[in-house]
Amino acid sequence: MWIIQSNYNSEAFYNDLEKELFSLIDGEKNLYANLANISSWLFHTIPDMNWCGFYLWSESEKELILGPFQGKPACIRIKPERGVCGAAYTKATTQLIDDVHLFPGHISCDSASRSELVIPLIKNNMVLGVLDLDSPHVSRFKSRDAENLEQIFSKISKIIF
Repeated sequence: MWIIQSNYNSEAFYNDLEKELFSLIDGEKNLYANLANISSWLFHTIPDMNWCGFYLWSESEKELILGPFQGKPACIRIKPERGVCGAAYTKATTQLIDDVHLFPGHISCDSASRSELVIPLIKNNMVLGVLDLDSPHVSRFKSRDAENLEQIFSKISKIIF
């Protein structure tokens, strides 16, 4: 049984989060099972989010396809040149967007979303998907979130893909 407690405002949050996420995936080889548990853990420990999940690159279809997530139903397919997720995929860089309504080409899956943080999932210099975090609050995500999640997911991507 898992007990999820968030100490988000503490200095130790991201160190603890990394340990918790690695314990979730320890010994499990199934990508979707791992991504499902990771999205759930993030959704319940990072406050003020209305969506948290993954889009995975389909080489045969040349687009990002919806993967495991927490929140309302979402867009299923995202072209690499579209929206914040497409920008993170195409540029292979984290996208920290304070107000998605000001982002050119933003895809509005949930009109309540106001800010977004998207981390590319990279292994062997290839972007295999993205982690997408949405919030109903403008400027919800900070550089602290982006930097720490980049570090954590650079390690996780090497293990689960």
